[in-house]
Amino acid sequence: MDLFHTKSGLSLGFTKSSIADDPISLQMDTTFRFSVSPVPLQLFEEKDDGHRENRIESDEEIRIWGQSMCVKRQRDPKPLPNPCKRFAPDPGLDQRRAAVRSWGNQRLQEADPELSEIMCKEKQRQFLGIELIASENFVCRAVMEALGSHLTNKYSEGMPGARYYTGNHFIDQIESLCQDRALAAFNLDSDKWGVNVQPYSCTSANFAVYTALLLPGDRMMGLDSPSGGHMSHGWYMPSGKKVSAASIFFESFPYKVNPQTGFIDYNKLEEKALDYRPKILICGGSSYPREWDYARFRQIADRCGAVLMCDMAHISGLVAAKECASPFDYCDIVTSTTHKSLRGPRGGIIFYRRGAKSRKQGMCLSNGDCTDQLDFEEKINFAVHASLQGGPHNNHIAALAIALKQVTTPEYKAYMQQVKKNAQALASALLKRKCKLVTGGTDNHLLLWDLTTLGLTGACSKSQI
Repeated sequence: MDLFHTKSGLSLGFTKSSIADDPISLQMDTTFRFSVSPVPLQLFEEKDDGHRENRIESDEEIRIWGQSMCVKRQRDPKPLPNPCKRFAPDPGLDQRRAAVRSWGNQRLQEADPELSEIMCKEKQRQFLGIELIASENFVCRAVMEALGSHLTNKYSEGMPGARYYTGNHFIDQIESLCQDRALAAFNLDSDKWGVNVQPYSCTSANFAVYTALLLPGDRMMGLDSPSGGHMSHGWYMPSGKKVSAASIFFESFPYKVNPQTGFIDYNKLEEKALDYRPKILICGGSSYPREWDYARFRQIADRCGAVLMCDMAHISGLVAAKECASPFDYCDIVTSTTHKSLRGPRGGIIFYRRGAKSRKQGMCLSNGDCTDQLDFEEKINFAVHASLQGGPHNNHIAALAIALKQVTTPEYKAYMQQVKKNAQALASALLKRKCKLVTGGTDNHLLLWDLTTLGLTGACSKSQI
């Protein structure tokens, strides 16, 4: 069949019909294989008569080639006699809901009696025993209430005003309040200092500083761990085994205390620092019972071109109460735990200088940037999130805000004064009993009793536990 020259006789026409609402008839005539009889095509016109809702559903119909097609699903005001089984009410739904509510609202002693009993025993142990551990303290009831609150439910990655998730309006208010109270607790000017309250611990806070300011393999220098420093400052064992992540990813070279006096030998420290040229010089430790000479540290840091960082984890409460020297007068960055002498929740905090550089240094304060403005803030905040952490613990931040509010009260200052008196009284009593104390006493809340004169070592004590 020649499809290009054969005439099919196909025609298409529209004619008016006398049917109500003036429908249009569609007529298709063909002599090619099939024929279609005229079919009425109903087109509804929009009528703004104010009664569109009262139209009869049966009129809203289109017939194509003799087949009825409804524009709208017909509605029956009466309920179906046999509704679909899928939509039938579940007789056990209410029962399951009640079970979930009951499970979610159970108290600890009901939900897990075994764990509850162990926790009760630990509580009694804490209250009935005496532990001379400088890293531990008792928090107040308000701090514990915030830690166990609904704030633990919210996810809030990012910084206040720049979150990754919605619904953080009040979380932003809590974190901003905590930041303001942190600066107020240490009498810091917000134009010169900033603070990040999100670190999960001081070790995390320290590593965030290293991540922000150092490249892998860069050098740092802190107090040797056996001399009273902390492992997060880059300690490695005498065998050469690298213990902390700081020593794994960066090069660390420790300074030490004088083995006879127990005091830091600042002359040897300066000599080592000038030879080693660290990019970060760290003061602060876990078990150093004397004041830190921050002015001397500043002098050494300036000579070797290092950022001066203080880890005041143990003495932060004393610093806030003005019962010991403040590192903020000399240091560029200050980190701390929040659960020791501050009596807050377990976590970390980072203070950093902001604004113009206030002193001339031999090297840039950060890699590749020799401008006149400090850039610690952006780098440290980014190192905390998203380099090292995800969402902050909002319950911890709220609890920290409570603790920082208490730090500024006269009652807290009196508490810190009594802590120092207790430590000095203990030191005096031990000295009267011919006990040997490292450095001969204490300037803060801790003291070190040298037991080597009794033939006891750390390894021997560990075997007796």
